[in-house]
Amino acid sequence: MRYFVKLSPAMPEVCRLGLATRGGSRLRPSDVEFAIARGVNYLNWCGQADALSHAIAALGPERSKTVVAVQFQSRSAADAKRELDDILTELRTEYLDIATLYYVESEQEWHEIISPGGAMEHLAAQKRAGRLHCIGLTSHQRRLAAGWAETGFLDLLMIRYNAAHRGAERDIFPWTSRRKLPVVTFTGLRWGALLTSTTEDPPGYQPPTPRDCYRFCLANQHVSVALTAPSDRRELEHSLALLDDWRAPSATELEAIRSHGDRVKRHAGVFW
Repeated sequence: MRYFVKLSPAMPEVCRLGLATRGGSRLRPSDVEFAIARGVNYLNWCGQADALSHAIAALGPERSKTVVAVQFQSRSAADAKRELDDILTELRTEYLDIATLYYVESEQEWHEIISPGGAMEHLAAQKRAGRLHCIGLTSHQRRLAAGWAETGFLDLLMIRYNAAHRGAERDIFPWTSRRKLPVVTFTGLRWGALLTSTTEDPPGYQPPTPRDCYRFCLANQHVSVALTAPSDRRELEHSLALLDDWRAPSATELEAIRSHGDRVKRHAGVFW
């Protein structure tokens, strides 16, 4: 598997295992610094002050070696201006690498964003000014997102993908591959369900580890970066174990985790 990927000429190469926060994390700034020291330099901030934002704000000269992405909430240009200015202030940086329009789930939202006076107006202007390098979007609506990827407004998609939820292989990757659009994936552990047994497991079956789950995601050539969002240092170290064993799964391992993903999808309850 490739270890590094370049998402844009304006940004440094990044390790394909990225670090994200999602609110309520028990990570400390020293834990984020530990991940960066291990080579993780794609940092996806949830927008709430936390260990990740504190670590980014303290990067200093090392800032140029990292790619900082944020979950961007605004839909109007006026709100986008305020939000981007607040983000740059909070993170103590003069520019942002990626603003990812967060959870755009309907055509109505998308049209609001790209219409005159929409958030895209301000983000595109900031990209031209050099204060922003890439505009991304995250959504659970795969087919809608694939269509939006065709419009030329976006530089990146952020999509759910794991061994239990593989619909992106059909609905996303053919489109992003054609446009050479990077894809960042989230929920690689299916909120931990992939790490647990099911009542259908074969005798003696051992569920995958976090390392196995992220290896599955990154074995797909269409995935640029897979995000891990650990709750604490212990979970972080489990995820970073992949960096010590950076290889693609064997055909047998791949079949086993796909089969387990199918069992988890049948038994782990509703997950939109």
